Amino acid sequence: MDDKGSYSSFLRNAEQAASGFFETITDTFAGKAGDLRDGTEFDPVSLPRDLAAHPNAQTEWWYYTGHGKTAGGREFGFELVFFKRRTDLDKFSVVPLRLIGNPFYFAHFAITDKTEKKFRYAHRKSANRQFDIPASASEEHFHLTVGDWTAREAGGSHVLRASINSQIVFEASLTPTKQVVLNGENGVSYKDAGEASRYFSYTRMALEGDLTIDGAVEHFNGEAWMDREFGTWVPTNNQKGWDWFSIHLDNNSELMVYQLRNAEGEPTSFSTGCFNSAAGEITKLKSEQFQIEALSKWKSPRSEGEYPSGWKLKVPMLGLELEIDPVIDDQELDTRGTTMIVYWEGACNVKGSLGGEPVGGNAYVELVGYDRSHDRPDLSRFLLGNSLDFLIPG
Repeated sequence: MDDKGSYSSFLRNAEQAASGFFETITDTFAGKAGDLRDGTEFDPVSLPRDLAAHPNAQTEWWYYTGHGKTAGGREFGFELVFFKRRTDLDKFSVVPLRLIGNPFYFAHFAITDKTEKKFRYAHRKSANRQFDIPASASEEHFHLTVGDWTAREAGGSHVLRASINSQIVFEASLTPTKQVVLNGENGVSYKDAGEASRYFSYTRMALEGDLTIDGAVEHFNGEAWMDREFGTWVPTNNQKGWDWFSIHLDNNSELMVYQLRNAEGEPTSFSTGCFNSAAGEITKLKSEQFQIEALSKWKSPRSEGEYPSGWKLKVPMLGLELEIDPVIDDQELDTRGTTMIVYWEGACNVKGSLGGEPVGGNAYVELVGYDRSHDRPDLSRFLLGNSLDFLIPG
């Protein structure tokens, strides 16, 4: 064996030894890792139980987006999402993440001020360690906390609270106005061969609340969308990101579609969608039944990630053709200090036609995987990024 081969062998042996050492330490202080498979991975969604957290799900999220208008005429969009992550299977290099915390709780909150063309966001994390903000996700009923950010069920409505520094406080009640939609087959949504999550949506919710900006309180009304997803699924190396669209049309219909992108950036056959008509009739969409065409691109001045920006979306079988335009180009969130990714999620305007009739509306679009910094996660940034807030002018 030459010197280069000997050195490579030495590095491999050293890495294996270090990995074994850290696993032993972690088993001693944090307990042994579970496989997070309990035999329920492909069970149908069960409500209201599945609004609450699950003990053996590796990843779960409660995802809200919506559009509101205050009594004073301010228009805005919002994103509020809570995550719970079991870290049994996660590592930073050779260090098991459960040595640092298990589970972790994360939350992202963003406000797009359509009137002033400003984008603000904040993100938080906690593992309930000594200096962490308290966090919880009840397994008995729907009640989430990450510090004073909360989401809970009360009298059939979802009650939310989040803030950005002391400048912005968002408090809202969201009440479903249409039946829940079970995505996939009875809520079992395949993301890859043999890998599925449980996934359901409240596609239209009446939104009402108060938005406090710099001490001034404005009452608002609007409409919102909620996605709930949970499970233990392992994306293959062939999956490199996704483009996700939730659309409210002004004729009381809704459309959700997403494209899962492979290593070449092409949509996979596991991309899917769902159309909910004004009458509540559900049409499930396969990947070949809709087309998404990006019209332009936007490059982030911070991450240098290049994102599609502006789209044509067609569903020929429904006679649906839409144009979707971001309210503000820059709606990028750098959450490497919490969920370890940089992504774009933003409020958008919609216009087009359905069955030959003109239709308008609004949307939220999420773009993940265009920035690849998560391929090289930064442990120090993750450990220090506990609670961060940002303002991005339009």
